[in-house]
Amino acid sequence: MTGQLRRRMGSLEAYATLIGILIGAGIFKVTGDASAATGAGVVLAHLILAPVVLASTVAYAVFLATPLGRQPGGEAMHLVRTFDAPSLGFVAAWLKLVSYMGAGAYLAVALVEQLAALCDTTLEGWALRGAALALVAVFAALHLIGVQVFARLQVAMCALLAVSILVLVVPGLFAIEVKNLRPLLPHGPTGLLAALPPLFFAYAGFESLAQTAGEVEDSTRRLPRVFLRGVCLTTLVFLAMTLVAFGTTPAGALERSATPMTDAARTFLPGGAEVIVTLGAVMAIATSFNATMIVPARLAYGLAQEGLMPAVFGRVHASTSVPHVGVLVSFLLVAVLIASGKTGLALGIAVLALVLLYGIHSFALVRVSRTNPALLASSQTTIPRGVQVAAGWLSALAMAGLVVAQVIGDLDKPFLDAGSGLLLLWGALGALLYLVGRRR
Repeated sequence: MTGQLRRRMGSLEAYATLIGILIGAGIFKVTGDASAATGAGVVLAHLILAPVVLASTVAYAVFLATPLGRQPGGEAMHLVRTFDAPSLGFVAAWLKLVSYMGAGAYLAVALVEQLAALCDTTLEGWALRGAALALVAVFAALHLIGVQVFARLQVAMCALLAVSILVLVVPGLFAIEVKNLRPLLPHGPTGLLAALPPLFFAYAGFESLAQTAGEVEDSTRRLPRVFLRGVCLTTLVFLAMTLVAFGTTPAGALERSATPMTDAARTFLPGGAEVIVTLGAVMAIATSFNATMIVPARLAYGLAQEGLMPAVFGRVHASTSVPHVGVLVSFLLVAVLIASGKTGLALGIAVLALVLLYGIHSFALVRVSRTNPALLASSQTTIPRGVQVAAGWLSALAMAGLVVAQVIGDLDKPFLDAGSGLLLLWGALGALLYLVGRRR
């Protein structure tokens, strides 16, 4: 059982992976929470976040166009090669593993809740957790069959998601009333700034596409292109959905709504048609969960190939070409998180970890020309170096601002209830594991 990953995915499956994880729980769930802080200014918030997110993808597009873009785990090795710091690469990968397992647990529970809502019922306590655990077991079995099953399922669910978005956006654009968008900033600039961190959750996870590098054909050419085009397309979709949501409902109607897109669709679609939008919310969370759960096993596989993880994680089943040990361990840990009932806190750690890593990778993009010019020269990207540096600085500074905002917000919380505190604890544990492993 020591085979190799097989390249069974093309551009369509890569786009489905990226867009599926982006158009997920974020746009369908946090829009209502963000509107409580800034009202219809959520539209403006997306316009502010769009260039920041696009700038953050540049670092990934550049390193994926190097030989590091041929295997999963290349983003961690990008830090190792740029800063000559294996410890930094390991801790970054450790935080990513923790963040994706936390996000997986949150999304599994969110998917069950959405399915229950679609069936006009409610699950709580162990009924909810039990259903989420069963869902995790089903997806684990599908992922063990082969990456082609993951890819086909992702494409099918993305197709249903696209239909629901068209049902919402196309007629919704003609139902917009400008009066509903006033006042644009009911709580002023302060409210706008407060809405940015939760809205960033809608974009978090775009870099998961990098972990498919060992299973996408011609990955160093296709993946950078998918990154940039996919994020641009997703941003336009976010803007259209948000504009429709706030332009078709009275001011304040969506504040803290658990189903903002469905509530908006109910105002202009014929009776019962909003169910299609609710189905889209289910597909959005399902595609995010499916894409999220492919990451830990592939990342662990790539690091094992580089000697930064135990060799057992580098095993690939000879007949299915799946890193089965990593899949089983990651799904087991997700199940433990679900059983603990701390999925909300796990998500907070996940988003903060990803924001921190985006900033580090963007800074690496700025520094690589001095620390490892040979690595930069090996990149086949057509992005001018000046654009790379500008994007790197923009992303690094923006991510630093989001991290500071999160830390300030956690100051009045107990250490073990604060996302930043737990992230620090997990990072320290990862550093300790690295030191012990290196000594052995």
